[in-house]
Amino acid sequence: MNIDTQWDNSQPIYRQLRDRVVAMILEGVLKEGDPLPSVRNVAAEFRLNPLTVLKGYQQLVDEQLVEKRRGRGMYFSAGAAAALRTDERRRFLDSDWPKVRATIARLGLSVEQLLQAPSSPAAGPAPAPPGPANKDNEDGHDH
Repeated sequence: MNIDTQWDNSQPIYRQLRDRVVAMILEGVLKEGDPLPSVRNVAAEFRLNPLTVLKGYQQLVDEQLVEKRRGRGMYFSAGAAAALRTDERRRFLDSDWPKVRATIARLGLSVEQLLQAPSSPAAGPAPAPPGPANKDNEDGHDH
């Protein structure tokens, strides 16, 4: 499991672990039926207390996104991705969208401007800084 190991103080680590596993499910990195890495392995790899990892995993079980299989470990439940997507959409529309919509209105952005905007700050490669002009050509281009 490839989880970013930068933990912050915004919320408990077990919750951050849970949120990162959820993101991996939504992004398709982890698929339904896939096993979760063992608590012991995650704790060792990320230098966490095994109880912290277990608490994060238990949240996933409580949300019925993961099922425990006695003696075999934990596995992503069938329907977990669809349930998560539905829940995340509802959460976005209820709490994030009103703020985003207010910002859009405040800035006077049109739908066209929003659709043409880059999808992320690193949406494309940064333009290369201009190099030294070729002294043989007045326009600076090699021919």
